[in-house]
Amino acid sequence: MPYTALILAGGQASRMGGVDKGLVELAGQPLIARTLQALAAQSQPPQRILISANRHLDEYAAYGHAVLPDTLPDYPGPLAGLLAGMQAAPDATLLMLPCDALVLPVDFAARLLAALPGQQVVSASDPAQWHPSLLALQPGLAAALAAYLASGGRSIRGWLATLQHQSLHVAQKLPNLNTLAAVHQLEQQWPAD
Repeated sequence: MPYTALILAGGQASRMGGVDKGLVELAGQPLIARTLQALAAQSQPPQRILISANRHLDEYAAYGHAVLPDTLPDYPGPLAGLLAGMQAAPDATLLMLPCDALVLPVDFAARLLAALPGQQVVSASDPAQWHPSLLALQPGLAAALAAYLASGGRSIRGWLATLQHQSLHVAQKLPNLNTLAAVHQLEQQWPAD
């Protein structure tokens, strides 16, 4: 199934002291570059990649993919980035992932996409936790998402509860880098490039 990947790098990163998370370096490369490498290594790579970003747009554009700022004001969260991606690729099956999704099984996209028929959305969970920001989504959900955001909804979990949704278990632990300390901890274990 062909798909478009949407990398979320548009948040305020408040738990990281407000730095632009996608540009934080891990072993000498920004997280966005590591995530793009993880996508390129997929057994089923994306046909197209979009990057949701609200700061440093030129730095993200230098990676050669379309950069989409939020279409809604005041940083309403990752769902605003998803809405911008849906509006930019209205007919595409989307694989949404945060900019710290830099360690993915090579069959990650293929497995989520294979589970998508009969569902509106498929998310990922690993042995430690559910990752609601790692999603495969059917096209045609933009109106429902816009309505959820217009009603004041901001939570990915809350929006998923309104949809036909399945969570797919992944045996490999997936990083969740919400603090600079978590990035530094992973860097200690990172293999040399």
